[in-house]
Amino acid sequence: MNRELEYMFVQSARVWIPDAEEVWKSAELTKDYKNDDASLQLMLEDGTTIDHKLDPKTKNLPYLRNPDILVGENDLTALSYLHEPAVLHNLKVRFIDSKLIYTYCGIVLVAINPYETLPIYGTDIINAYSGQNMGDMDPHIFAVAEEAYKQMARDERNQSIIVSGESGAGKTVSAKYAMRYFATVSGSASEANVEEKVLASNPIMEAIGNAKTTRNDNSSRFGKYIEIGFDNRYRIIGANMRTYLLEKSRVVFQADEERNYHIFYQLCASANQPEFKNLRLSTANDFLYTRQGRSPVIEGVDDAKELRTTRHAFTLLGINESYQIGLFQVLAAILHLGNVEIKDRDSDSSLIAPKNRHLTAFCELVGVTYQDMSQWLCHRKLKTATETYIKPLPRLQATNARDALSKHIYAKLFNWIVEHVNKALVTNVKQHSFIGVLDIYGFETFEINSFEQFCINYANEKLQQQFNMHVFKLEQEEYMKEQIPWTLIDFYDNQPCINLIEAKMGILDLLDEECKMPKGSDDSWAQKLYNTHLKTCSLFEKPRMSNRAFIIQHFADKVEYQCEGFLEKNKDTVNEEQIHVLKASKFDLLVELFQDEEKATTPTGQVPGTGGRTRLSIKPDKGRDTSSKEHKKTVGCQFRNSLQMLMETLNATTPHYVRCIKPNDFKLAFSFDPKRAVQQLRACGVLETIRISAAGFPSRWTYQEFFSRYRVLMKQKDVLPDKKLTCKNVLEKLVQDQDKYQFGKTKIFFRAGQVAYLEKLRADKLRAACIRIQKTIRCWLARKKYLRQRSAAITIQRFTRGYQARCLAKFMRRTQAATVIQKYQRMCVERKRYRQKQAAALAMQTILRAYMARQKYQALLREHKAVIIQKHVRGWLARCWYKRCLEAIVYLQCCIRRMRAKRELKKLKIEARSVEHFKKLNKGMENKIMQLQRKIDEQNKDNRVVNERLVSLESSYASESERMRGELGRLRGVEEDAKNKTNQVSSLLEELEKLRKELSVTQQEKKTIEDWAQKYRDEMEKMVSELKDQNGLLKKEKDDLNRMIQEQSQQMTEKMTRAIAQETQQLETDLNEERSRYQNLLTEHLRLEEKYDDLKEELAHSTNVSKPGHRRTDSTHSSNESEYTYNSEYAELEDGSRVGEDVTRGMDTSLTLKLQKRVTELEQEKQSLRNELENREEQFQRARARDDAQFRKARGAELEYESLKRQELESENKKLRHDLAEMRQSLLGGAAAGAGAPGSPAYKVLLDQLNASCEELEVRKEEVLILRSQLVSQKEALHHKDEKETMTEPSVFAQDVNKLKDADELKQAYVGLKDTNRLLEQQLQAQRRTYDSEVESLRGELQNVKEENNRQQQLLAQNLQLPPEARIEASLQHEITRLTNENLDLMEQLEKQDRTIRKLKKQLKVYSKRIGEMGAGQAEGQTSPGQMVEEPIHPVNIPRREKDFQGMLEYKKEDEMKLVKNLILELKPRGVAVNLIPGLPAYILFMCLRHADYVNDDQKVRTLLTSTINSIKKILKKRGDDFETVSFWLANTCRFLHCLKQYSGDEGFMKHNTSRQNEHCLSNFDLAEYRQVISDLAIQIYQQLVKCMENILQPMIVSGMLEHETIQGVSGVKPTGLRKRTSSIADEGTYTLDSILRQLSAFHSTMCQHGTDPELIKQVVKQLFYIIGAVTLNNLLLRKDMCSWSKGMQIRYNVSQLEEWLRDKGLMNCGAKETLEPLIQAAQLLQVKKKNEEDAEAICSMCHALTTAQIVKVLNLYTPVNEFEERVSVAFIRTIQTRLRDRSESPQLLMDTKMIYPVTFPFSPSSLALETIQIPTSLNLSFLTRV
Repeated sequence: MNRELEYMFVQSARVWIPDAEEVWKSAELTKDYKNDDASLQLMLEDGTTIDHKLDPKTKNLPYLRNPDILVGENDLTALSYLHEPAVLHNLKVRFIDSKLIYTYCGIVLVAINPYETLPIYGTDIINAYSGQNMGDMDPHIFAVAEEAYKQMARDERNQSIIVSGESGAGKTVSAKYAMRYFATVSGSASEANVEEKVLASNPIMEAIGNAKTTRNDNSSRFGKYIEIGFDNRYRIIGANMRTYLLEKSRVVFQADEERNYHIFYQLCASANQPEFKNLRLSTANDFLYTRQGRSPVIEGVDDAKELRTTRHAFTLLGINESYQIGLFQVLAAILHLGNVEIKDRDSDSSLIAPKNRHLTAFCELVGVTYQDMSQWLCHRKLKTATETYIKPLPRLQATNARDALSKHIYAKLFNWIVEHVNKALVTNVKQHSFIGVLDIYGFETFEINSFEQFCINYANEKLQQQFNMHVFKLEQEEYMKEQIPWTLIDFYDNQPCINLIEAKMGILDLLDEECKMPKGSDDSWAQKLYNTHLKTCSLFEKPRMSNRAFIIQHFADKVEYQCEGFLEKNKDTVNEEQIHVLKASKFDLLVELFQDEEKATTPTGQVPGTGGRTRLSIKPDKGRDTSSKEHKKTVGCQFRNSLQMLMETLNATTPHYVRCIKPNDFKLAFSFDPKRAVQQLRACGVLETIRISAAGFPSRWTYQEFFSRYRVLMKQKDVLPDKKLTCKNVLEKLVQDQDKYQFGKTKIFFRAGQVAYLEKLRADKLRAACIRIQKTIRCWLARKKYLRQRSAAITIQRFTRGYQARCLAKFMRRTQAATVIQKYQRMCVERKRYRQKQAAALAMQTILRAYMARQKYQALLREHKAVIIQKHVRGWLARCWYKRCLEAIVYLQCCIRRMRAKRELKKLKIEARSVEHFKKLNKGMENKIMQLQRKIDEQNKDNRVVNERLVSLESSYASESERMRGELGRLRGVEEDAKNKTNQVSSLLEELEKLRKELSVTQQEKKTIEDWAQKYRDEMEKMVSELKDQNGLLKKEKDDLNRMIQEQSQQMTEKMTRAIAQETQQLETDLNEERSRYQNLLTEHLRLEEKYDDLKEELAHSTNVSKPGHRRTDSTHSSNESEYTYNSEYAELEDGSRVGEDVTRGMDTSLTLKLQKRVTELEQEKQSLRNELENREEQFQRARARDDAQFRKARGAELEYESLKRQELESENKKLRHDLAEMRQSLLGGAAAGAGAPGSPAYKVLLDQLNASCEELEVRKEEVLILRSQLVSQKEALHHKDEKETMTEPSVFAQDVNKLKDADELKQAYVGLKDTNRLLEQQLQAQRRTYDSEVESLRGELQNVKEENNRQQQLLAQNLQLPPEARIEASLQHEITRLTNENLDLMEQLEKQDRTIRKLKKQLKVYSKRIGEMGAGQAEGQTSPGQMVEEPIHPVNIPRREKDFQGMLEYKKEDEMKLVKNLILELKPRGVAVNLIPGLPAYILFMCLRHADYVNDDQKVRTLLTSTINSIKKILKKRGDDFETVSFWLANTCRFLHCLKQYSGDEGFMKHNTSRQNEHCLSNFDLAEYRQVISDLAIQIYQQLVKCMENILQPMIVSGMLEHETIQGVSGVKPTGLRKRTSSIADEGTYTLDSILRQLSAFHSTMCQHGTDPELIKQVVKQLFYIIGAVTLNNLLLRKDMCSWSKGMQIRYNVSQLEEWLRDKGLMNCGAKETLEPLIQAAQLLQVKKKNEEDAEAICSMCHALTTAQIVKVLNLYTPVNEFEERVSVAFIRTIQTRLRDRSESPQLLMDTKMIYPVTFPFSPSSLALETIQIPTSLNLSFLTRV
């Protein structure tokens, strides 16, 4: 221990020393402390040096200060040093610097009154704390309320919230906010709005129980305990209120600057109201009871407005207008009674002047006689055993009796109001549990303390004892849980003080005994107290200077009580005759106040009490006569009993403590008075909690947290795989005293101060590491500087030496140059002499050598010619000899080789069969071949070398010969030139002289020309420069003008762009707001529908007779409102079974009327919503009608074009058919004219060809007719759609028309054939004349046909590339093209027929007679093929098309429920999404709907759509929490909506369809209204999906985004207090960022599998990212421990991972990233520098997405994790606030996590053809028929 003290009390250590003004003052040691030192050398914060003396006996050292990183902690128990100055300083830092009013102290919430309205109690804050653990958020009253609510639901145990503190500390506000929290998060179990009634009780109780005091403008002058009841689903069902110790004396007396109860001033302020005229009121200064404090007005409070609020609360709680006026009459009567003046008649009697105005008003208001009241105000009746006396009262006693009556009436009225409030809050629903909120006065001590302060302090002693026991119990449970050896901790037990007050012969007993004495007095009671307790109890003392007072040592402080008035206040006597007069009143309400009412049991089994000074909830025996004995109980006895009941209730619940602190006595905002604060901290038990915690092991770390924090104190060898063993080994080395820590199962427990010791070790280690790093860096910097200086010095030396070297080199070069000049000059002289001698010698040598060379040349020439002759002769002789020898040798070799070959052949024939020989032979052959090959290679190489050498020699010889010849020729030419040049020298000299003269003349002329040219050039340059300057100016002006024009154009463009962008943005904003407003109305409408359904169910269950079957729907409900118009048999069976099992109950008539009224309101609201919806639909219909008109116009033009094409084809076919008929006729005519055999082959061939052509023509005619019928049917279908005929029977009129048309066509064909027979001869003659011209035309047409054929092939290839759905649209065009090609083929056949006719012309003439005889038979034979063709074509084409699947499904009426059940209600999304195509149920439903539209059955369409909508709503209501179900039906609902649009027939939706899909459009019904209903249903499903996904993600967001350390080791772990936060180190059960990403991926993959539209997925992802960002930012703003630099880095990394996920999924452009911008800026704000003005400017420009409140909150919450970080100064925060003052933004602190972006459903057509859809058998839809 001494070692640790010496280590801690060193120089620069900071301590706390006592101070008279600031209670505790900080100082710093200037010298190390030694054990023998008698004093400490300290320096204060202002620089003053002092010598702090130590107590020589105890040697107690001053308290040490906590490290800076622990200052400002949320929990005081997290402080390493737990003592009074540390607690006070921590609260001050949080309150003044961080503007945080809540702080935990173990299980206690300390709340400091800010005297300022703070934005921390909104609904958004409530939602943020809802569902959170108490330690995971910053301290708040909502956190305590949430903990109580959660423990009630989890532990099935009742809870209590005990709010205490002195007047003005904020107890009432804290209790009010706690009740508001319960009312918000739980809701009510019925439509009675119980939570509103619970909150409405607050204004009433404040009006009648609160008053202005010197310390508080709204001080509660009574204690209350409100039990809020909950049902088994933990929803509020009712409440009950108990009150304690109402301060009745305030009714008749107020001190200076104080007021009476608020209700009196509210009445006086509203005295001019018509309903209050009868009360005869005036201003508050006119009444004694309201003017004594001389402060009738509270600044900022409108009493008249407050009265309206109070009356509204009365009405809400069921107290009608008449009762309210009666209450106000009683209150006004009390005011008038206070103004009744009582005068002295004599010394022993008094009187009231007759016809006193105020007494008259009092009697009239309360309904009593003036005479009786005036008499008993001045007289008193005394009863003895035999007689009764009437005794007059002196004026003072009469005045006291008047005041006592006023107090009694007010107490009765107070009790009556409380009782009726409880009745209004009681419901008939069984209470399952409750949460009690105790708002009770704190410990009080004044200059004069009386009976009221005694009772208050007695109650606080009891509560403090309960608090101490609870804290001690929690500590013991924690130690036992961690298996720590438990030793009793010494803590203050105030049981002796309680015994002094309430035990037998205690203060209260002696007081009651003295009250029973006939002549008991305060003095005699004081003497009894002295005699009984002065020597026996150390807690009881007697003041030195008084015999009428006593002192009690309470747990908080010593209090001196004055005995005067104790007996009178304890008796609380009232003149019974006055009570009898009031009971005889004609005013019913007054009689009701004073009658002996029966005690009605409260919902919790407790009864409200009556009478006396307090509103007591005493539970007497039922058989006891309370009416006579109640008045005999003293106030002290009643208070003790009620307090005992309260303690029993609290002991039966789990308590939660809120201690309210008043920071100053002047109500200054955020002003902290240390004296007042420490006084209240001692009084409220906070310091006792600290002392109990400090007595044990207050600091607790998990092993992982300890390892992470103090890893720097460990060596590498100390780190073991087992973290627990590692921590044990390290602690044994660091802390020698084993008693300073204990090892639990999961935590390490430290004594007080040990964490600070470890923190100092850690800080010293880090500081040493920093010093080492700094040393190394400074060494590196110094070395770098030295090297840089050394390099500079070397460079300077190098340049200096270089300069010197250059000077030397220059001198040496000059010397060398002089030497060289001399050398060359001398050389020149010598060389000139040498050359002269050399020239002479050479001339002589030349002549001599020339002569010798000529002689030698002649000899060589002769020798060479002789050698040539010898060479040729010898060569001829050698060749002759060689030829003879060669011939002889070759002949000899041939003979020998022939002989050897024959011998060898024989041997080979013998040995050929031997394999071994063959191998050997081959082996030898191979070796020989290889040897020969090598020899050949060598010889080739030698030959090449020899050849190369020979060639080189030849070339050298030839070159040398040529050189010699050239030299000889040159010498001869030189000789001749020398002779010629000698003759020319003289002529050249003359010419040279002449040229010199001409040169001088030319040079003079040149000089003159150059001078003139230079002058001209200068003039031109000057002119050019001037022109260039002018051109530059012009260009500059031009550029300036162009730039100005461009700038103006750019400005105009930017201005227009900006204006357009702003207007577009404004329009988009308005559209989104309108859409959001509409969707909110839709949500509210659906909520009201659900409420309406619940009310209908309650009404149905409340009836005694249940009638199953169809229920009649309301006539106001349209068919679109599917919840009310359709009741399926399946649903009826389920409902019937449930109704049969439920037990019906009767319903109260008033509740029924309320429900009926509520239903009427809901129906009216629903009707208004429906009207608005119809208006919007009407606007949409008008827009749609315009689109339909444009579509019909375009479609009509297309049909006209197709009909023109069809007519052209028909005319061309008729023409060809006519030509063939004329040909046949001409043949028949030619046969009649000539003679021939009818059975000739040529004739048969001709007739066969003609018949085949005719049959082909008829087939083409039928196909054309079929096409025409299809076009007509399409036109008729469009015509029917335009006329919107909805209820027509299918007709066969079109088929009859087609049949008639076919018959007419056949008749015309027959007549045409007969005509052509008569004109055939004339046509043949004409063809003979026009043959040549037709051939040329047919050739041209043939070429055109070829080109058309190529074009059609290209079109066909393009069509084949189209998807199958698009091919249907091109079928008609292909058919037209095919007919055209066949017509051209017929024309070619016609040409062939012409050639055949010319060949057979002669034969036709021969057989003309016989052909004429057979003409009639042939004519009949020519008509039969048309009939034969027609019969098979009709059944083959038309019926075959009808048998094709048209994409419709037919079902029977009775199968509709089966369809809905199998396809919606019992469908499992998981199997469908995996195994089947996306959106299959939507396609099937639409195909069924198409068939209903096809058969024109409006009832079937209506019932199918209604049942579909009903079933989807039902399945969502049943399985609305299942994400896959909601996602599946969102995708199918959107697909069904898209199908209704795609096949609606509207041109805007049909432009993406294929022709086949356009054929599937609805033809009879316009379902635009149903599309709107289904769109609303999709919006509902989308919102349900968002809620479902939010519920899944909600538990992951805070843990994954904030608490988990994604980057390990960045965030430091700080010491935590009793309320442990969620660990930042990932355990098995905690969520991480990967959990969020996996869940997002699961959402995305599921929606993609279900076929959700990509645009809708983007909207969902954007909404999810908004929720993630909002929840994370809200928690960041409510958690001080998360606002650090390292946490900002973690957040930015996590956000980058989310952006990476968006990038992987291709969702970067969906707007999700922008929703995270506030969170990103908050993280940047945590990391940026926060010191000077530039930093403030950067922050203001950077954080544009954050509000001013959010920026200031983050800066206030910023907390350093390590000692090396700095806090944000208050001045810097004020600078930020000043800069952001002009921002126009919402003051809301938190983001709205419930906000849902408006959703849109962009039209997404499907490319899937309906006829290709197959229905799997797993759906059990075999009853559907494909049509």
